[in-house]
Amino acid sequence: MNMYARLSAFETAQKLVEERFPDCDAALLAGSVTRGEATKTSDLDIVIFDKEIPSVFRESLIDYGWPIEVFVHNLHSYKIFFESDVKRARPSLPRMVAEGTVIKKSDYLQELIKEAKRIIELGPEVWTKKEIDFKRYFITDTLDDFIGSNNEAEELFVAGTLADQLQEFVLRTNKRWVGKSKWVVRELNDYDPVFSEQFVEAFSQYYRTGNKKMVIEMAEGILEPFGGRLFDGFSIK
Repeated sequence: MNMYARLSAFETAQKLVEERFPDCDAALLAGSVTRGEATKTSDLDIVIFDKEIPSVFRESLIDYGWPIEVFVHNLHSYKIFFESDVKRARPSLPRMVAEGTVIKKSDYLQELIKEAKRIIELGPEVWTKKEIDFKRYFITDTLDDFIGSNNEAEELFVAGTLADQLQEFVLRTNKRWVGKSKWVVRELNDYDPVFSEQFVEAFSQYYRTGNKKMVIEMAEGILEPFGGRLFDGFSIK
């Protein structure tokens, strides 16, 4: 199908549900197309609820001119995924349900949407001091590797690890959801746009010029309110 002649995202979702999941209880179109953030490579995320299916499954396909990801749940499996997403602090399924556009209604769908919205608003569990210290130690270890390295190839990957550790630390110590890939910047922007800009600039400067100063100062500033770097006396029991 010609990409420019394809159906709209909503029409495509309706068609897929009608043809492939006619007996489902409810369906939602989610993802970037519903947030107005779609790009030319965006796919459609479609969440299906069917209380009769025995187990959850996920399917990827290309149809109607669109790449499509389908997430199929019953009334037990979605709860397990909600709980798992809260535990890892990345609310993938709750966000899809909370932000999705309804394709097919059911008696229970609005309650599921309310449940998902409550999860998003509540945020992840608060880190304990032990968890904070654990993360401080490993950030310290990575930061030392970053500072001491004189191997450009190794530094690139150390810097990537440090960026991931720092974004997680900042967001979790502020009871915020964490991101992966493009969602790192989205979650940082949602938390604090000014800090997010500083975070991106620090690492951008390093990747452009090799100058580590901004990254090191930022990392130490992030750790400082929690006691700074941690090495001496740390133990895992």
